[in-house]
Amino acid sequence: MQLRALPTRRLFAAVVFLAATLVLAVQFITPSPVVVRVGERGTEVAELGNYFRYTDVAVISVASCVLGASSTYLLLAEQSPEATARPDDTAPSRAESLVTDGSSGPTPDGELLEVRRAEWEETAERLANNEREIYETLIDADGVLPQSDIVDRTDLSKATVSRELDSLETKNLVERKRRGMGNVVLLL
Repeated sequence: MQLRALPTRRLFAAVVFLAATLVLAVQFITPSPVVVRVGERGTEVAELGNYFRYTDVAVISVASCVLGASSTYLLLAEQSPEATARPDDTAPSRAESLVTDGSSGPTPDGELLEVRRAEWEETAERLANNEREIYETLIDADGVLPQSDIVDRTDLSKATVSRELDSLETKNLVERKRRGMGNVVLLL
């Protein structure tokens, strides 16, 4: 896990989230006692357990809404492209530079390809079964291959290849680019 500074909005949402959580915890831990005055021979004061007054219910309701809103913002901000963008994303990605018009464009020079190949092979060693087979097929193709060719070069079905590519994409190991009727798969 890479630690980095939170953007101002996310930091504010995180502080609001923690504050709302603290308010809810305090309110639920310490409900107010209700005082009842009964008067047959005057006024008597008696405590009835721990109940919530209207102000307690209002504070709990507002804190719950704020907690839900801030947690939703934090979760959605994590999945937005801005949250996952890296400073070096201003330059065209490897996928964009390698794929043009459905065919592979300029390939990196031999030295860069060897460095990348070594990284890919190290990553492949950590993968299991079908993921490894697909990943190694992509390595053999210098990191760029149409998805239909992956099906042809392996003994896996289209559905299995698609499912395993979904898994590899989730792990940020490959990227699929739509080209015509199919996808071109790129190693990252």
